[in-house]
Amino acid sequence: MNIGSLIIYKNNQLIAFNKPATLTVQSDKTGDKALIDLAEIYCKSKLSLIHRLDRPASGIVMFAKTKKSVQSLNAQFQDREIQKKYLAVVKNKPQNISGKLVHYLRKSQKDNRSTAFDKEIAHSKKAELHYRLIGSIENYHLLEIDLITGRHHQIRSQLSAIGCPIKGDVKYGFKRGNKDRSIHLHAWKLGFKHPVTKEKVVITADLPDENVWNAFG
Repeated sequence: MNIGSLIIYKNNQLIAFNKPATLTVQSDKTGDKALIDLAEIYCKSKLSLIHRLDRPASGIVMFAKTKKSVQSLNAQFQDREIQKKYLAVVKNKPQNISGKLVHYLRKSQKDNRSTAFDKEIAHSKKAELHYRLIGSIENYHLLEIDLITGRHHQIRSQLSAIGCPIKGDVKYGFKRGNKDRSIHLHAWKLGFKHPVTKEKVVITADLPDENVWNAFG
């Protein structure tokens, strides 16, 4: 894999990649090479992960090169100043073409899965997102997601809870997996304040070159 071809943003403080689906961000029990390992080899230095992205999903993953950058971005996430937009392909059209979803997610360590509940229960965390329908083809619909909170498997769990599991996501109720074990969830845009200049930055990751994504053009 040519890690350099995945870079979509870099400077002395930060570096961001357009992660292919199925590439893990950090080392896991499979022992497969992780994005952070490849990125550190490329940068010839240690990097700090700013946010996570599920292995079967694609799109933006950003790392910090300096301690100041880590502190700045972590504070922005904590204060909900970071804008995160995702794209998701679903087979079932949502009942409303746009809306806000609020659930309470409880993570199971046993099967690495989060279950969405309508009301708060023990050990659950509040999860919020906005969605809107932005495209439809014969068999699938494209949703744009604005993430408000950042919970474990949040988008996957919440869309499943309204009867719209993501294409390929058998863990959350889609009937068939994709051949490459990917899911059609893409971290599309990331907006933040530059840790030094304080200027607003928005970076965008191109969609995977794949038939269904390409059909939405």
